Amino acid sequence: MKLRKSFLFVSINLVLLVVFGLTSFACTDIILGKKVTPDGSVVTSQTCDGQYDSRINIIPAADHESGTMAPVYKGIIRAYPQFLKEHPYLRTYAPMKKLGEIPEIAHTYKIFSIAYPFANEHQVLIGETTLGNEKECSPNLDEAIMYIEQLEIFGLQRAKTARECIEVMGKLAEEYGYADAGECLTVSDTNEAWVFEIYPVGPLWAKESGKPGAVWAAQRVPDDHITVVPNMSRIKEISPSDTENFMCSDNYMDTAIELGLYDPDSGEPFVWNFAYSNAKNKNSGNWLRVWKVYSLLAPSGNWKMEHAAYYPFSVKAEKKASFQDVIAMFRETYKGTIYDMTEDPDWYVKAPSGPERGNWVKSSLASPQVTGYWRALLDIEYYRPIARDGCSYYFVSQARDWLPNDIGGVLWFGLDNPENGAFIPLYVGTEDVPESWKILNRKKFDKNSAWWAFAAVDDQVNHLYGHLKPKLDEVRMPMQQELFDMQDAIEQTAIQLYEKDPELAKKFLTDYTASQMKKSEGIYWELFESFLFELNNNNIRVDY
Repeated sequence: MKLRKSFLFVSINLVLLVVFGLTSFACTDIILGKKVTPDGSVVTSQTCDGQYDSRINIIPAADHESGTMAPVYKGIIRAYPQFLKEHPYLRTYAPMKKLGEIPEIAHTYKIFSIAYPFANEHQVLIGETTLGNEKECSPNLDEAIMYIEQLEIFGLQRAKTARECIEVMGKLAEEYGYADAGECLTVSDTNEAWVFEIYPVGPLWAKESGKPGAVWAAQRVPDDHITVVPNMSRIKEISPSDTENFMCSDNYMDTAIELGLYDPDSGEPFVWNFAYSNAKNKNSGNWLRVWKVYSLLAPSGNWKMEHAAYYPFSVKAEKKASFQDVIAMFRETYKGTIYDMTEDPDWYVKAPSGPERGNWVKSSLASPQVTGYWRALLDIEYYRPIARDGCSYYFVSQARDWLPNDIGGVLWFGLDNPENGAFIPLYVGTEDVPESWKILNRKKFDKNSAWWAFAAVDDQVNHLYGHLKPKLDEVRMPMQQELFDMQDAIEQTAIQLYEKDPELAKKFLTDYTASQMKKSEGIYWELFESFLFELNNNNIRVDY
């Protein structure tokens, strides 16, 4: 048995190196059309899984003189230059690199920038999830300059609607060349939600060729539908003439033909996600997230994992779902299903004492956020959950057309793992956030950084999940429910202030968001100290 375990430890660690080396991107976006939600909100969302910049940077609206040029950067997902002077230790991030510049427009809108910028003052809201692409699409990095996060900045600064945002990003990528991997942005406004996917066009592209430097398509999510994008391309057959539901570059099919990704003489229809990302052959860990959400909101589909690559782009919701329901899905670890990793038989031990002495009981170590070390040691099969440790930030947004933009657009935002974190309302009328939510040093423990409060508690809980998770939830869930319960009252007050002076409403929402950010951060630091005391010198006494 020990020999088998030793062999497995070596073998599985080799596999883990390969898997994690090839699938470093891992984000989940869930989208609800306006007829799905009880109040008519349009919802998009994102978990930004991996080590990305989680600092919130609010870039104000600005007027620009004719002839002004806007810089184009690579590396925005890791650092912002405006913070480096104030916080020199942030140089531990990979430095940004200027790749070029484009003509600025006369007026740019206020935006909320982070690793993947996610909102503007007009309730245009964006989630991101990396798709990857076929190797034939690999970009010409000597020519192409547009990365997805830079496109998001330009789109948000220049658009009042989701459609406009997609048009801006698509045209800029075509003109200046797309240099990134295949990406998806879930773009919403007060009326619509879209899935926008973009790919590079191959290593031979040059700007002087006059050909588009990107290939992209966008599909509208019907108002009564939901969809999920889990690092997998979801767009299938495209109908360019149906401008109500599709947008795309003129080369949407031609590029696939030129790169040998689609043969028009094959007699097979052109399927976007099979051509550019070979979606039907991608791993089940991604499709598992779609399976879970579809099973929850459209259960009559009797969804089977073996058919996942052929799931429809979106499905009609069979019941109403709110942003709170999406928050619950963001905490999903498949408990109660065959994919529940906490029920692996190897977590069960014979209790040495107590009322269960001699019986097989689940160890307090059993966790859905099981590390590669535990998986190798116990031979636990891994199923990638929606909520996972190693997340940088996450949000679930609401866009609402019956409210002023400053109040109607809100992101329920949090740091680190959504299973164990908090969701704090961040309104697009917010003008600033606490300093601790604007700084981050991942290479040094820092009690001045909010991210560390949530990350530290998450780590503690996941190391002794069975014992500490209930204690966390005793504190966290009432705090979260209070925020939900307060929403109507806060927004009614903001509306009354807005009618007198919009600036008063923005100040009120700024103060409210800041107070709740500080409160939640403080609660998590208290939990960290409490859990640290319990874990110290094995103070916790359990029966197994």
